[in-house]
Amino acid sequence: MRLNFVSSAIGIILKYISVMVLVPCISALIYKDYNSLIPFITASLVSFLGGLFLSRKQESIDSLNAIKKSEALFTVALSWIAFSFISAIPYLFYNLSPLDALFEATSGITTTGATILTHYDYPKSMFLWRSLSQWLGGMGIIVLFVAILPQFRVAGRQMFYAEAPGPTEEKVTPRIRHTATALWGVYIFLTALQIVFYAAAGMPFFDAICNSFSTLAAGGFSTNQYSIMGYNSTAIIWITIVFMFLAGANFVLQYRVLVQRKISVLFKNEEFRAYLLITLILSLLIAASLYFEGIYSKSVAFREGLFQTISIMSTTGFASVDYAKWIIVAKIILFIAMFTGACAGSAAGGPKIVRLLYIFKYLKAEIIKILHPNAVLPIKIDKTIVAEDVGKQILSFIIFYVLIFACSVFVVSILEKNIIIGLTGSITTLGNIGPGFGELGPMGSFAILHPITKLIFIITMLVGRLELIPFLAMLHPDFWRVKN
Repeated sequence: MRLNFVSSAIGIILKYISVMVLVPCISALIYKDYNSLIPFITASLVSFLGGLFLSRKQESIDSLNAIKKSEALFTVALSWIAFSFISAIPYLFYNLSPLDALFEATSGITTTGATILTHYDYPKSMFLWRSLSQWLGGMGIIVLFVAILPQFRVAGRQMFYAEAPGPTEEKVTPRIRHTATALWGVYIFLTALQIVFYAAAGMPFFDAICNSFSTLAAGGFSTNQYSIMGYNSTAIIWITIVFMFLAGANFVLQYRVLVQRKISVLFKNEEFRAYLLITLILSLLIAASLYFEGIYSKSVAFREGLFQTISIMSTTGFASVDYAKWIIVAKIILFIAMFTGACAGSAAGGPKIVRLLYIFKYLKAEIIKILHPNAVLPIKIDKTIVAEDVGKQILSFIIFYVLIFACSVFVVSILEKNIIIGLTGSITTLGNIGPGFGELGPMGSFAILHPITKLIFIITMLVGRLELIPFLAMLHPDFWRVKN
């Protein structure tokens, strides 16, 4: 581990983050809220000076391109932690405690959407920052810097895959920088498209921008205290359904659809077909339970079931109703959806469907081998054999995911003296989903939690967003062998 390489890379990233933090100043100037300039200018200065300090002995571009995998993992992990602290600074100026500010900031950049806010009487600049931080985190801050910074033209490959959500190294072009640029191009296009649709449906333009940022990021922070339900519009609900679903679909596939102009590209992908099928099955099960209990009509039951299923599976966390008040059957189905996630290469958190597909096929193969011990049964996804090392990584990921979840449930349940908070709070933060059930439901707040619980959830949000690997690597002694 060469700390000078890590320091230089983080220094560069912090200097560019300092520019991004200034974006809400535009809102402050437009709405003549000049007091809101101070929080973001302060955060920008802290970020820039921190970056200047860390990169004072900046390595050459050629040296940075020689960065090793362990250094890339460490850089990515520290970048997200540093971004959390920088993102928290503006919240301090709005009377949030340091811990609550860090919680809200981490929830934002990890696109979790779990809020500690108990009221929404804040300036527009703060709401823009909440949504913008989610939007930046949704595609990934490292992916953004790989796309725009020449310093990471080669080193970015290691960092790109350390941050990328999924078990495989998927790209759309041979050059990783071009891949990052293409992904951000799709991301920006879909965000702009949703803003137009929202505005056309009657949503205030500022709200349309913020909610679109949060939707495509699979984040869930809204400018409305009652989330999407607060707009009381069927059109807005359906628009949100469509774009939440796209946020949970692989952006590499969506890029290919836009380039090749063939929607069939999506349906040739096994993971996307499974994503669509699981979404429909869970939505119909919820709709049936709500309809036969006489809660909604057929059309409303299907719409609300579909909205909340996609919201949970894509880990967006928006709400069109207070589903925490639904019957137990519907809530159990939603709880199951919390353990699926959406597609690899999307903005969604959670285990990802491609991993669940592999586990299902692995177990099926093991059952067959009981009857046919000599059978050779390679596991294939999209007609391609999954490499043995990738398969082992998937199995390890699932084991550690469940282990971290179980540890969080155990500790939080004891701290809060509430198993519902322990169960749903742990899975919604580890899976970057946001709201859970009970007091942590879509109309609730995480402000009620014990300070230690908030710290635990801050850690699980970061670990979940970076998909465990960078943090698990740090547990090995060899990771910490420092070199000059």
